[in-house]
Amino acid sequence: MAITTKENILKVLTGYNPWWKTGGVSPSFSKSYKRFAFYEAMKKLNNTEIRRTVVLTGTRRVGKTTIQYQMIDELLKSGVNPQKIVFISMDHPMLKLSDFGEVLECYHENIYADKDVYYFFDEIQYATDWDKWLKIIYDMQLETKVVATGSASPALVIGNQESGAGRWSVIQVPTMSFYEYCEIINVEKPILPNNLRPTMLTNVSRQEFSNVMLKLSDIQKHFNRYLRIGGFPELALSNDDLMTEQVMREDVVDKVLKRDLPSLYNIRNSTELERIFLYLCNVSSEIVSIDAIAKELNGVTRPTVQNYITYLESANLIYQSWPVDMADKKVLKARPKIYIADAAIRNAVLMDDTLMTDAKEMGKIAETAVYKHIAAFYYQKATSVGYFRGGKKNKEIDIVVEYPKIKNILIEVKYRDGAPISYSDAISELCNESSASIVVTKSPTDYGVHDTKSGFKMLRIPAYAFLYLLGHAEKNGYKGID
Repeated sequence: MAITTKENILKVLTGYNPWWKTGGVSPSFSKSYKRFAFYEAMKKLNNTEIRRTVVLTGTRRVGKTTIQYQMIDELLKSGVNPQKIVFISMDHPMLKLSDFGEVLECYHENIYADKDVYYFFDEIQYATDWDKWLKIIYDMQLETKVVATGSASPALVIGNQESGAGRWSVIQVPTMSFYEYCEIINVEKPILPNNLRPTMLTNVSRQEFSNVMLKLSDIQKHFNRYLRIGGFPELALSNDDLMTEQVMREDVVDKVLKRDLPSLYNIRNSTELERIFLYLCNVSSEIVSIDAIAKELNGVTRPTVQNYITYLESANLIYQSWPVDMADKKVLKARPKIYIADAAIRNAVLMDDTLMTDAKEMGKIAETAVYKHIAAFYYQKATSVGYFRGGKKNKEIDIVVEYPKIKNILIEVKYRDGAPISYSDAISELCNESSASIVVTKSPTDYGVHDTKSGFKMLRIPAYAFLYLLGHAEKNGYKGID
């Protein structure tokens, strides 16, 4: 007896698309809070001059599917015929086993015959030949618009290069920024100038700087919880932090390590993958050696370590930060720093109650959060977001935002009490090679601007204020270079 009949496919599609009958999206699906990525996606979807398939990529539970429901809600409210909009979850067993073309035929034969429609594909990488189908739809259905999500970004990027060149716009959906976190839990917004961004504080008076910090003082008390359970919208709203960490382990980590990646990359034994990820959680924000990991995890080969790190990055569970050349100084050989995609994931996996009270661990957690924010904020503009370590004494700058033909932005994370920057530190020596130099501190009173030996200004700003102001700038449409 055939399981994937069109009758059964239609039942699944009808269940996923209640607006065919009701005319609207349930508020429980669309949510009231909108991520930054929603506005970017709607802008690209509504662009009448340049037609693009919109692809949202990010790890589990960051809100990709919610963004799709919000987009559907927006289309319905603008007067689009409900039958012209179809949501198709390729992660559903019935649809995953079905032929892609057969699913589309079922929709058009039973719901809407014409091809001037809106397709919303969720977790599209699970569909066979999905990239070729997106190309066919783009080339043959000129009035059709497509929004797709996927948790495995390299699969989507490779598909884009092979079938989607000039057809797709890939939008990264990271875990929530601290600014988004404050918005979603309804923290009262400080009144700030719309054009304010962190680097502007380098050129204001001490009193003006202090006024900004005073306005931000009430949000500081929310920062530790953000670092602990952080950037997942639904989980941030929970009142049970222990349950939140359990859900993070089960849904965000375990499903990816034990199901998603083994399925996508034909991994037979997920235990080695889990061991490597656990190792990376322990060393987040540190420079790693593939050989050292292989030696530490006895029995895991070097090629396996290299491949699995690539897979983890593909699932948006980690970032790899690579060395950046600066001022013609000799740099450390190309070994990456590894950052877990969200500090809260690391906390949930390590299950160590002392992490949030250990000064060294808090330094790792804070640097992980800062790197995530910088990588997310600059991913469309910068060549890369890496680090510098070089010169005769192998001095290091934690984060370097690299631009083509423009001076870099340098960021040093000093998340501890009493952490001065000396004239001999790399960020001091190289600040004249940058468009901005920023020291991210811990204490709410540790802020200000001082001149370096070379005469260039360096900004000191607490982590909570720096990350909030980055989000404030993004909210107000700023995507600049400093």
